[in-house]
Amino acid sequence: MGQLIIQGRDGTRMSISSTNLLERNLRPRVLLVGDVMLDRYVWGDVERISPEAPIPILRIERQEHRLGGAGSVASMLAALDAQTILATVVGDDEEGRTVGKLLDNLEINRRLMLTVDDRVTTVKERLLGRAQHRYPHQMMRVDRESVAAISTRTVDQLLSGIARCMDEVDLVLVSDYNKGVCKGDLFPRLIELARAAGIPVVADPVKDADYRRYAGCTCITPNRAEAGRALGIRITTPQEGLDAARKLLDFGLQSVIVTLDRDGMAWVDRNGHSKLFPARPRQVCDITGAGDMVLSVLGYMLAAGADTASAIEVANVAGGLEVERLGVVPLTRRDILDELAHSSPAGRKILPMDQLSPTLQRLREAGKRIVMTNGCFDLLHPGHIASLQEARKQGDCLLVAVNSDHSVREIKGSGRPVIDEQGRTEMLAALACVDYVVVFDEASVAGLVDHVMPDVLVKADQYTTEQVVGHESVLRRGGHVVSVPTTPRYSTTDLIQRILNLPVRKRNAA
Repeated sequence: MGQLIIQGRDGTRMSISSTNLLERNLRPRVLLVGDVMLDRYVWGDVERISPEAPIPILRIERQEHRLGGAGSVASMLAALDAQTILATVVGDDEEGRTVGKLLDNLEINRRLMLTVDDRVTTVKERLLGRAQHRYPHQMMRVDRESVAAISTRTVDQLLSGIARCMDEVDLVLVSDYNKGVCKGDLFPRLIELARAAGIPVVADPVKDADYRRYAGCTCITPNRAEAGRALGIRITTPQEGLDAARKLLDFGLQSVIVTLDRDGMAWVDRNGHSKLFPARPRQVCDITGAGDMVLSVLGYMLAAGADTASAIEVANVAGGLEVERLGVVPLTRRDILDELAHSSPAGRKILPMDQLSPTLQRLREAGKRIVMTNGCFDLLHPGHIASLQEARKQGDCLLVAVNSDHSVREIKGSGRPVIDEQGRTEMLAALACVDYVVVFDEASVAGLVDHVMPDVLVKADQYTTEQVVGHESVLRRGGHVVSVPTTPRYSTTDLIQRILNLPVRKRNAA
């Protein structure tokens, strides 16, 4: 991340890095306007099929409520430590009261959350079932909602409250889910209020909307499908995303960010700036919440005084982090800072031991099949590459456990390893077939296998299943032990011996 310019509320300007901005104890003030929802998750086991119809029977174990829609953005802003005022509408029902409690728990100011008796609170109920007590999968979603525009009286009441708090905020964020709050004349009147107060407005638009609805916004953040539908085109490349963003300016917008999932983001503005922000490859667990994460981090950075390009860089990183998690998971500034600290793609694959369990948990919750293998991997050679590539084919994610320098010496003797653990892990992490690398210090990998609980444990075919360390715990849990072919021509020990036996050629003196 490069340097950025921030402007304080007193008009002073200073140059700092994105990392320093995130580390500063800033609490930018954000007014969030939009459609709040209640997400209900019902978890259970599926043990049999109904005798009444060919459908699974879900035996419910627990239920969980989370904030959705604009509420999801509010929870993300709270995790970033922003001061948030939420302007929204809920029904006079139990779900609306639950939304209020969840907001209170996060210390989100909801004095502009209006309760009305002419509509219901939007609820999305997800049924998640496990088969044979394994990982949960979504079976069905049941929605209850009202999508009609809120009444004129409610619009007037909401805007009256917004007008009174304009001097308390640095930025207005709009989370439009097309559930009624942003319909009608609320949006143009909101833009007028913000413009009169000199407050920027950033909106995440709804799909299939007439984008003239967002005229006057400082910035909008459609994804590639939404931008494509608005323009009647198909966006397949980053350059097409940049061209689409430029065309969207014609709707009366100051700037446009088109989010391009695996291709990153494309940004243009009316001052002639344009830039593509690439994304690094990710182990995608769930794309749910990625758009909300981008909006919340973008809003946080802009409200804190960052320039647009720097704010997009950080939001791009945060959006990538979010897709590695199951469901909507708010990120803290520390989460983002840790990601920024590992700037190279290979570096992000190397897991400290304290990050191993949460990473594996996210993968399991997303239904990923985890493969594990281990070794010293001193003098990485084509035989290693072939074995690792075969191991990766056994599942969705390959974790390579590498012996530390200390444990290699215990196993191989004082002359080894030739390459230290940092070099060995960096080489492994640079391979496309390797998803994560972790270093362990024990001579035996048995304890780590028991901790990881892989679905598949892989070793070279020179070992029988009974000789593979950790095979008992894997098989006991219903996993598999797989042998992959080796390349007889290559052996680390033989390679080292051949190098030692090479004649030393003396250089002639100059």
